[in-house]
Amino acid sequence: MPRFLESGAVTSLLLLLIAGYAAILLNLYFNQAGMLYLPKYPGASSDATPASAGLNYNPVSLTTADGLHLDAWYLPAVNELGFSSLIFDYRGYGRSEGKPTEQGTYHDAEAAWQYLLSQGYAESEIIIMGRSLGASVAAELAHRHRPKAVVLESSFTSVPNVAADLYPLLPVRWLSRFSYNTLDYLPSITAPVLIVHSRDDEIIPFSHGQGLFAAANPPK
Repeated sequence: MPRFLESGAVTSLLLLLIAGYAAILLNLYFNQAGMLYLPKYPGASSDATPASAGLNYNPVSLTTADGLHLDAWYLPAVNELGFSSLIFDYRGYGRSEGKPTEQGTYHDAEAAWQYLLSQGYAESEIIIMGRSLGASVAAELAHRHRPKAVVLESSFTSVPNVAADLYPLLPVRWLSRFSYNTLDYLPSITAPVLIVHSRDDEIIPFSHGQGLFAAANPPK
């Protein structure tokens, strides 16, 4: 004869499943910053400098609109394919002050932009480049200014979109506390755009690169 669970046991099992599901949702909601920002990722705090690769550079301290100091390197054009480069750590990364937030990373990119203008560069001489999360920050900066060109590598269309790809069974779009909507920024960018994305990317699906390319204005 088949044996059936008593109604009380069924209720307890359902409550246990609901509680487990709720715990997963709460963890996703409150731990989003820890999943998005990885300032302590192995290698992120390396003591290496451009000099380790035989490149000349000048250490730079950038000041953000909200008063934080960011660690940066300026590499003059010699030996860099004719391009000088400014590379900086977001707030909370490396030796930069503060704690990363979405608006904060936009302030950080703006500080780098303003530094280059203060050094005599014209907007039309500056190429903005960002990778992964940095690509979204680069797109946000480019949509507010008029750079010479924009390079986006391994970018996502938005945080809610990539979260939905990673967790298809969870209502992550409703839970997301971050936007980084690269897709929204592209239509307002008039500079030439280069989008680079591997078909074998194991973190950000290739379809995100395709979506960004479709949204970008020519030349692209």
